[in-house]
Amino acid sequence: MEPVLLGAVTILALLEQAYFSLQVIYARRKYSVSPPNTTGSPEFNRVYRAQANCSEYFPLFITAMWIAGMFFNEGLSCVGGVLYLFGRLQYFWGYSTSPQGRLAPLYFCAKILWALIGCSALGILLSFSKLYLDTDLLLITADALGFTPGNTQ
Repeated sequence: MEPVLLGAVTILALLEQAYFSLQVIYARRKYSVSPPNTTGSPEFNRVYRAQANCSEYFPLFITAMWIAGMFFNEGLSCVGGVLYLFGRLQYFWGYSTSPQGRLAPLYFCAKILWALIGCSALGILLSFSKLYLDTDLLLITADALGFTPGNTQ
């Protein structure tokens, strides 16, 4: 199976990062802040910080989404990825408007990111136990809970 969905969400994420970078370029022109300066008016500072913060979290997001998609569930990982990207867009727009505008989207993105990290860890654990311990933890858990196929309890 080829990770087409993961690739599609990754391209969408790259386009979002490019959009954030372009917004900084436009803000530099609008508020007359020439490189290499990174501070200016409060309006410029908010746009710059919103972009920088989104860039700082990008490697964590991409890594968690791909590992969750490859080892846990590609569809679920991609849904989480799209939700995260939507939250980041809301974060960027909110922070660009006011410092308080970033808070709700920031908390939303943090929850999605932690869910992706959790799915990544669980997927790695399940794959590791199958591959190296010859133990299917998911099957053992389902059996212990009475969810095995053919169980008519």
